[in-house]
Amino acid sequence: MRALTRRRVAAVGVVAVFAVAGLTGCDAAVQTPGASSVTSTPAPAATATTPAPSLVPSPSRTPVPSPTPAPSSTAGTALAAVEALDVKGRAPRTGYDRDEFGPAWQDVDRNGCDTRNDILGRDLVDVAYKARTRECVVASGTLHDRYSGDDIDFVRGQDTSTAVQIDHVVALSDAWQKGAQRWDDARRTAFANDPLNLLAADGPLNQSKGDGDAATWLPPNKAFRCEYVARQVAVKLDYDLWVTAAEHDAMVRVLSTCPAQQLPTSDPVPGPGGADLGALKEPTKSPTKAPTKAPTKKPAPRDADVTYANCAAAWAAGAAPVHEGDPGYSRKLDRDGDGVGCEWAP
Repeated sequence: MRALTRRRVAAVGVVAVFAVAGLTGCDAAVQTPGASSVTSTPAPAATATTPAPSLVPSPSRTPVPSPTPAPSSTAGTALAAVEALDVKGRAPRTGYDRDEFGPAWQDVDRNGCDTRNDILGRDLVDVAYKARTRECVVASGTLHDRYSGDDIDFVRGQDTSTAVQIDHVVALSDAWQKGAQRWDDARRTAFANDPLNLLAADGPLNQSKGDGDAATWLPPNKAFRCEYVARQVAVKLDYDLWVTAAEHDAMVRVLSTCPAQQLPTSDPVPGPGGADLGALKEPTKSPTKAPTKAPTKKPAPRDADVTYANCAAAWAAGAAPVHEGDPGYSRKLDRDGDGVGCEWAP
């Protein structure tokens, strides 16, 4: 009986040992059966693992300076010059009259020809002049019209002259609403006769333009639009005229298609005998605003009762050439009956 009891105790001890082993894990030390006690050896403390050094160098914390922006490719161009224009609202047209800019087509450069004939002589090809006008009055020619892209035959005459008209690139009424109201008569006369602001053009197209700016009218010939808008920018810079927000955006939109387009310079105007008078004009076309221009002679008087004894008197008064309907015009000053008296200096 006692032997049986000892065997049961030993069996219970073995079970206990395995039970302890199950609770303490694989690191527990287990005594052999019959041992007087069971001792658990604590697991060794976990050793912190030091990460292996990285073979990739750490990035520098020194900030890298941003590269200096390259100069804009539009610097010095018409597109860049648009930003030099003031942007304002359109002033009222109140008080505008064509006569505010002086009698039409004066001889402000004193070359012996009125401005209309100057521009016709500059812009037409195969030009023929009226006899005994010292190659001043254009009788015929051909216009390679930049507004339409068409060729137009010009023949001087009451029913034919209007086929080719002289367009103010910046219309006089537009100028009036954007700064010209503040000018004196002399500056407005200079503006109306400035070759930079004048182009021979298809008559009906010129009429359709009216006083439109770049936001409301552009030449149908798309190939000419960049040059046309660049010329408007140059004129407005020269005369310190502002633009509306819509006009500014239209200018940018057109010139963005030709970012290298330059501002034009004043085109040479041929004088009598084909003399190039362009060298006599000071080039002032730049993105900076030019000083006030002064004409070389005073505007003609507006008194409807004024008369001139002869062309010498009309020239001395600064009124020649005298157009039909102008103060002082008479048939005795217009011997050839073409509506323009005293067309050249005596």
